[in-house]
Amino acid sequence: MDQAHLQIREARLPDQVAIRALTLAAYEEYSIPLGEHWDMYRQNILATLASADSATQIVAVQDGAIVGAVLLYAAGTQRAPESESRPFPEVRLLAVPPALRGRGIARALMDECIRRARRSGAPAMTLHTSDMMQTAMLLYERMGFVRAPELDFYPAPGLTVKGFRLELDRLSR
Repeated sequence: MDQAHLQIREARLPDQVAIRALTLAAYEEYSIPLGEHWDMYRQNILATLASADSATQIVAVQDGAIVGAVLLYAAGTQRAPESESRPFPEVRLLAVPPALRGRGIARALMDECIRRARRSGAPAMTLHTSDMMQTAMLLYERMGFVRAPELDFYPAPGLTVKGFRLELDRLSR
């Protein structure tokens, strides 16, 4: 993909249908490994996208089409009703459809999240992923994210969602 033609910008209201379709397409591959938990995960994705008011939704656009999306929550925003607030900016639902992966779209979206987190003065940024998302984990580790087991959570028996943290003050500018 020609990075010169990839635009990273904040999502607009008319983008929401495309973002929802793109995100579901990106995560659909996990329906088989998740088995009986897929419907719960799919509903969580849809609920998160529908209530993303407290996040900045960032998209990658090429030739007028949305080719990637991510949510960036600011430090201090609530994780869920009646739960603790995020101590650091947090990335959620990084999504690039399988057919478009390997072209730098996810990296460009993550770079924008890092830039915004640094601009906010945050010392670190966090995210969650799971073992079934090996490609994403490799990207995060190449970018300098390290495992942060204290951020792990367990949405269902046998499912571990792993926390990762990036120390922003250690990155070269």
